[in-house]
This record gives sequence, structure tokens and C-alpha cells, in this order.
Amino acid sequence: MTEYVGELMARVKAKNPSEPEFHQAVQEVAESLELVLERHPEYVKAKILERMIEPERVIMFRVPWLDDAGEVQVNRGFRINMNSAIGPYKGGLRFHPSVNLGILKFLAFEQVFKNALTTLPMGGGKGGSDFNPKGKSDNEVMRFCQAFMAELFRHIGPYTDVPAGDIGVGGREIGYLFGMYKKLRNEFTGVLTGKGLTWGGSLIRPQATGYGAVYFAAEMLKTRKEGLEGMTCLISGSGNVAQYTAEKLINMGAKPVTFSDSGGYIYDEAGFTDQKLAFVMDLKNVRRGRISEYVEKFKSAV
Repeated sequence: MTEYVGELMARVKAKNPSEPEFHQAVQEVAESLELVLERHPEYVKAKILERMIEPERVIMFRVPWLDDAGEVQVNRGFRINMNSAIGPYKGGLRFHPSVNLGILKFLAFEQVFKNALTTLPMGGGKGGSDFNPKGKSDNEVMRFCQAFMAELFRHIGPYTDVPAGDIGVGGREIGYLFGMYKKLRNEFTGVLTGKGLTWGGSLIRPQATGYGAVYFAAEMLKTRKEGLEGMTCLISGSGNVAQYTAEKLINMGAKPVTFSDSGGYIYDEAGFTDQKLAFVMDLKNVRRGRISEYVEKFKSAV
């Protein structure tokens, strides 16, 4: 670590205490850029990295909503407007009990670079809430999403900030959020990505991330004169990305053997088939069950 990066990290940690995930993300980027910074001292003098580390705007708000028992619940909502140097802020919304300011700043910081690498004019952002959709009824999720958007709508827009889904935010949640935005703004605009095909969504949008992971792996293996056919593959997660990763792996002749969720993981030595994957998609997307139910259905798994 160079002296400059060491001093930079000391300032970041002092200014952003109790945010270890953010510290780690910044340090990894800063250390990877040490050679660039040595060759271009003008970047250090202009404090380019310091500007990128500091969010342009951080929005934090309360989200009160009513559960099915008639009890008022209060969660915390966030939106990090990290960087809009090349376009509107773009990044997902995450609904999970682990969500806090430090985690979202880490995700927003990395989103800036991810979006820039697409070569599209998109800045970077991230948001979400410590709300846990697991175990909630559709009506409870709807009421929370509507309460969340009742504040967020002031800060987003097609030329300002375009949120998307992430952990805990799928097509159902995007639908509830978009419906509330449309009601409050009295306009039908492309302010959220991940919408359904029948109301403004994009073709193969649900598949894109999982397919992309497999295409990347295939290109990486090509450099070693290898391919995915016949390979045994491990998949972490069992949501949208994991499901379509498995689908594309099966199509390309590979053998995916694992899925996981917050309750644990399953291992199917025989590998997933189209039939087994259809069961997982119904289990997670429709019934919203736990991946452990797979073992009860398919005896080849543990």
C-alpha cells in the first residue's frame, strides 16, 4: 500500500466509522489504482478518488406501515446518490434486515464502476430498507412498498435516478413501487427497471444477469481452451440470478449441483434438470418457500 492510499484509507475510516464493508470496497479499488495514480499525479492533486468516495447525496427516511394485525411497523429507508458524472444514478433497491448505511455505500460505490464499464451513460447509486419481505403477506409487502415510495418518489426520476430490483425486491415489489410512483406523479415514465413485460418492462430482463454470469465464465474458460460442457458448477443463492444461471448452464451442457438461501444450501449430486429447475422456480417465485423443500421432493439431494 502506498503512502497516499494509506493516508486516504485513514481519512475514510475516520470519516465513516462502523462501516467496514464500505472501507473494504474503497481499499480494494484504491490499491488496484496505485500504479495509475503513480503515473498520473494530477489525479491525486485533483482529488479524483476522494470525490468518487464521497456520495453526492445520501437520503435516509422513516417508513411507517401497517401489518395485517393492524400494528404500525417502522422501518428505515435509504437512497445513496453516489455519482452522476456520466448519467443519472442507477442501481438497485435491497430489502433485507442486514441493510444499513455502510453496506449501501459500499454497493453504490462499486455500482459506479460497474455501470461505467457498460459504456452506457449511467451513474451509480443504491438504496433499500431493513424491511424483511420474508414471511410477509402480499398485502403487507404492498403496503410497505407504497409507504417506501411515498418518500422516495421525491428523489427519483428518469433523468435523475432510476432504481431497480436487488435482494428482496423482485417483480412483485417493483410492481407495487411503480404503481405508487405513477399514482403520486400522475405520469407513466421509465423510472424503475425490472418491470413486467406487459407494463413497460424489457424482453429477457429477468434472465440477463444470470445468463451474463454464465457467458462471462464461458469466455474466461476459452482463454484456457476449455468449455462449460461437462463441468460441475456450484451456484450460490436461489433467486432470480441463480435460477437463470442454472438454466443457461444446463443449456450449455454443464451440471449445476447447488442452490442456497438464508436457511442453508442443497447439493444434488445428479445435477439439476429442466424439471428440477422448474420446481425451484415455483418454490421461490410463487410459493416463496425455503430451498430445503427441494430435498423433500428430490431424494438425490442433501
